[in-house]
Amino acid sequence: MKTYQTDQIKNIALIGNSGSGKTVLAEAMLFNGGIIERRGTIEGKNTASDYRPIEQENGNSVFSTVMYTEFRNKKINILDTPGLDDFCGGVISSLYAADSAVMTINVQNGVEVGTEIHFRHAEKVHKPLILAVNGLDHEKANFEKSVEMMKDRLDNNVILVQYPVNEGVGFNSIIDVLRMKMLQYPKEGGAAKIVDITDDQKARAEELHSALVEKAAESDEALMELFFSNDTLTEEEIRKGITKGLLSRGMFPVFCISAKNNIGVDVLLDFIASEAPSIADMPTPKNNKGNEVKPDPAGPASVYVFKSSIEEHIGEINYFRVYSGKITENLDVVNSNNGTKERLSQLYVCAGKNRTRVPELNTGDLGAFVKLKNTKTGHTLNAPGNDWKFEGVDFPEPKFRTAIKAQSESDDEKLGEALNKIHLEDPTISIEYSKELKQIIVYGQGEYHLNIMKWHLDNIYKIPTTFLSPKIPYRETITKPAQADYRHKKQSGGAGQFGEVHLIIEPFVEGTSEQSMMKFGGKEIKLSVRGKDEISLDWGGKLIYINCIVGGSIDARFMPAILKGIMEKMEIGPLTGSYARDIRVYVYDGKMHPVDSNEISFRLAGRNAFSIAFKNAGPKILEPIYDVEIMVPSDRMGDVISDLQGRRGMVLGMSSEKRFEVIKARVPLAEMNKYSTALSSITGGRAMYTMKFSEYAQVPGDVQESVIKAYAEEEEEE
Repeated sequence: MKTYQTDQIKNIALIGNSGSGKTVLAEAMLFNGGIIERRGTIEGKNTASDYRPIEQENGNSVFSTVMYTEFRNKKINILDTPGLDDFCGGVISSLYAADSAVMTINVQNGVEVGTEIHFRHAEKVHKPLILAVNGLDHEKANFEKSVEMMKDRLDNNVILVQYPVNEGVGFNSIIDVLRMKMLQYPKEGGAAKIVDITDDQKARAEELHSALVEKAAESDEALMELFFSNDTLTEEEIRKGITKGLLSRGMFPVFCISAKNNIGVDVLLDFIASEAPSIADMPTPKNNKGNEVKPDPAGPASVYVFKSSIEEHIGEINYFRVYSGKITENLDVVNSNNGTKERLSQLYVCAGKNRTRVPELNTGDLGAFVKLKNTKTGHTLNAPGNDWKFEGVDFPEPKFRTAIKAQSESDDEKLGEALNKIHLEDPTISIEYSKELKQIIVYGQGEYHLNIMKWHLDNIYKIPTTFLSPKIPYRETITKPAQADYRHKKQSGGAGQFGEVHLIIEPFVEGTSEQSMMKFGGKEIKLSVRGKDEISLDWGGKLIYINCIVGGSIDARFMPAILKGIMEKMEIGPLTGSYARDIRVYVYDGKMHPVDSNEISFRLAGRNAFSIAFKNAGPKILEPIYDVEIMVPSDRMGDVISDLQGRRGMVLGMSSEKRFEVIKARVPLAEMNKYSTALSSITGGRAMYTMKFSEYAQVPGDVQESVIKAYAEEEEEE
């Protein structure tokens, strides 16, 4: 294929609700550009996009797919995305790599849950959006209702560029109010026959044309002046206004299609080729140094990897976008994320699973590398001499967690390798090997998301797995001071063991100072600080270890051993076996033996003295609290708040945002299990939420009792 220049390249993401026809539209786009010889179907399991086994089995997209077509001497890169929000990672990374998006609307249903969610994704990254009302050949097509819903639930700046003449069975004619012509399609679809608008449609066409002219004029002051002078605009001027309106998201043009019958797709492609923005029209991205990376074909070569996948018989494939310069085969580059050198020995453009090898790609283009050693999603590759990185895709925080284990212990190592590969393909799935919980915890965007992951483990990687309820990473701490001493003495012939430790523990609160005197059982204990270690714990919080030994009752060389023993008990709290935190320890006295004292003796003495003191210091369980933000339709807000309160949630505030209510709350992680499924049920799938760790807080007394009881029962079973 030919090498396209920067001004000949357009990148679009196909977004929209599941079942709205994105994959079928992509198929028609590739067919019209001559990239494929015949159009596949979802039912036939032979589309260019949904080629993976799970997609063919379920009949919907799970991963984003990179494709391209050629039209009017332009290369249009197409990113077909999943419609279900559980797979939003593919949508978000595709919007990052694209310059604009085409949102498909199922004309039978109008604006659906996924439509609203994808609209918000595009809004967040400020991407221009073209609306394509699809399925106009269906007997239940309702174009007017769909347009009304788009204006009401998406944005009032929705503007018609086309409308159907005869929607429903037999649909084959469209009025194009931009060109003021009628488009008539043969039964097999394809290229439109352009004819004059019939008399019965002229009045409506002129009314919509006037509305389009006014909206185009609003996007540019010079056009507004022309409009006031001439009372209209030429087609060329309208197109200029639409382009500016697209860029500012002040205009969302509506097109009419039947992707299944290849009707209207040619005109949509023509509009994308001529009016959709290219990389040069979009805001210039900045690198991690705060400098703009201009889309200069003559500049230094720089690419960003926005997606990785693993293909059978090939291995890892990295999909990238060229932000500057030219990428050629056998080019030596440096990975700015890890400093390693890579040679780009093979360069491809992709149409789904079909790849075409090319010698070079220019700024703005999308392509794929294979056989790179140390490059993953989110990495930046630069020509030698440049070390900047792009900030990259901002993937959402996980919303759903579960524990997983292989049904056979012999598969444990294979499971770890498979999970790492799955994370490579879908960064919104993350893996934690929790030493604390003794579980592998998998995080994702929803229950269905992780069920699909399990399908891959069971069927592709051939590792039978089981989901388990994930444990909660509780923390333990104390609420009052306590004193304890312990003597470790062991004699068994030869050298013995002897160590005695006296210590005091108290809760540590940031900003408080050490005690100089404490009283226990009517006896005052003087504390003279000789040394202090402040240890920031890996699991959060601190341990303050204070040496108050006077008179040499314990030799300084044994103090690290006592600390080691204390740390061992900090890792296994007495209530639930969870990590302990935020404790200040004073070691103030003890005894040694001139022969039998050694490090192990003082480690054991320190560990046991700390354990006794901990149990007498009002130990409490702390639980992780998350900040939760929920976008919910106004009519479901009461139900959502009621559900949060049932989860021990505390509502912090509410605000409004574009026909949605935003609820901010703090909820214990223990109460968020399967919340994505519950919220979908409560709101009919129309709500979205994010959750982020906030802090640890004490659990209520009744909850603490049940947690301790459950831990004791689990220990007995083991």
